[in-house]
Amino acid sequence: MTEVRTNPDRGGGTALIPAPLSVDGPHPGTVRLGGQTALAAAPGTEDTARWLRATLGDAFGLPLPPGSGEASDTLALALDPALPAEGYRLEADARWGVRIAGGGPAGVFWGAQTLRQLLGPDAFRRAPLVPGRPAALPEQAIEDAPRFGWRGLMLDVARHFLPKDGVLRYVDLLAAHKLNVLHLHLTDDQGWRIEIRRYPKLTETGAWRERTKLGHRASPLWDPRPHGGYYTQDDLREIVAYAARRQITVVPEIDVPGHSQAAIAAYPELGNTDVVDTASLKVWDTWGVNPNVLAPTDTTLRFYEHVLEEVLELFPSRFVHLGGDECPKDQWKASPAAQDRIAALSLDGEDGLQSWFVRHFDRWLTARGRRLIGWDEILEGGLAEGAAVSSWRGCAGGVAAAKSGHDVVMCPEQQVYLDHRQHASPDEPVPIGYVRTLEDVYRFEPVPPELTDAQAGHVLGTQANAWTEVMDSQQRLDYQVFPRLAALAEVAWSRLPAPPLRDYQDFDRRMTVHYARLDALGVDYRPPGGPRPWQRRPGLLGRPIDGAPPNV
Repeated sequence: MTEVRTNPDRGGGTALIPAPLSVDGPHPGTVRLGGQTALAAAPGTEDTARWLRATLGDAFGLPLPPGSGEASDTLALALDPALPAEGYRLEADARWGVRIAGGGPAGVFWGAQTLRQLLGPDAFRRAPLVPGRPAALPEQAIEDAPRFGWRGLMLDVARHFLPKDGVLRYVDLLAAHKLNVLHLHLTDDQGWRIEIRRYPKLTETGAWRERTKLGHRASPLWDPRPHGGYYTQDDLREIVAYAARRQITVVPEIDVPGHSQAAIAAYPELGNTDVVDTASLKVWDTWGVNPNVLAPTDTTLRFYEHVLEEVLELFPSRFVHLGGDECPKDQWKASPAAQDRIAALSLDGEDGLQSWFVRHFDRWLTARGRRLIGWDEILEGGLAEGAAVSSWRGCAGGVAAAKSGHDVVMCPEQQVYLDHRQHASPDEPVPIGYVRTLEDVYRFEPVPPELTDAQAGHVLGTQANAWTEVMDSQQRLDYQVFPRLAALAEVAWSRLPAPPLRDYQDFDRRMTVHYARLDALGVDYRPPGGPRPWQRRPGLLGRPIDGAPPNV
């Protein structure tokens, strides 16, 4: 249990987000980190030491020279195998300084993130506000470890491209909230964002659309400017390495067999050429479910195997996301080639054909030591043997997968889709979907009650999804993602009681401190009182849905 002994504005453990397992203190004494404070980094903690010098060093003007873990006035980092791999113990004592021990490098890093919060909002700035003023925190001891191993955010960079620097910034924002998975949605009908050297037209053609729908797809308004961009392979290597130093895994998504018009526009032979004139297709400029899907041919399979060969070189993630969602079957129903394949393989119709497609890449990835993960439509027609499921249409898909022994990441649209509006007010910019407030996200429970303990063990964790059809800038992205991502971070990390019993008032109290941290980081979050004037988007049509979201 957390022992509350101080005003949260002091930066003590009672203002931490996400909430830790236990806090002893804060006590009356104060620990100061100043110009003489040394940084002692035991083997295995080098990445955290580097990060501390770059963040706390810049924020407070601290040189943090190398030192001995036994000396006084020292920030000491060490590994302790008795702790969980992502668990940590932080001890602050005025007699000797600060000690952070982690069960592994990740645990040490999360302990350092806690230290940053304890030092107050100024620790989130890039230069000292008062040169020479020491950093300070109350004496205390914190022990902590996460509930889930998968704590993530999905960033859709296909609908609206987020330049590399923006992605790196979001890596840091995830790290500040102890989130450890960045799921990058790299391809869709509206754009292909990853350089594939074997197929240059994927970015030469597929990364650019001629114009963009403004607002919901029913809106009459258009942005006439071409939109696009992509990450070179070196960009992606940089992103992956930057994230790895912050204990974050980047999971790539290459969407198949639906959401593929950008790829078909670049290489028309990938589409159902016996049904539509695929050579006339362009990168899609509006939103919704697109009818133009990949043809289930050997040519398509070989093409995407070649794509994935390059993807695997760039992303060491054990999981590779292959989409599998929203694949209309109309073209397959009308395609003689698709029907011949169904007959030749004795498949159960078009759903069976999609399952065959997904199973092919499940086997292909498994043979290379990786695992396929896909949206819950991959359950249709039979789930691929080794596949994991991102349960997005609700929790039912995740429940079915867990009950059949498959791993699950819970990310239901009705609860943790951050493109959904945050308030019923007409001032909300481009209002989409259900009202999902900060409190609603805080009360989301990733493990459905109908699962047994053994089945619940298949819930790897949870992530929020940020689809960017109506998020056309970093500013808009910030507004939709924050502060709700802070609530999701606590849901994913902390061992909270059942949703009705959660102390939202305490979380809201801690958020009053956390807003100052977000301010220091330059995050354009939604304020508790509603959007600021420049955050509104009057005249842009949304698609609000009234009432409470269904529990499905």
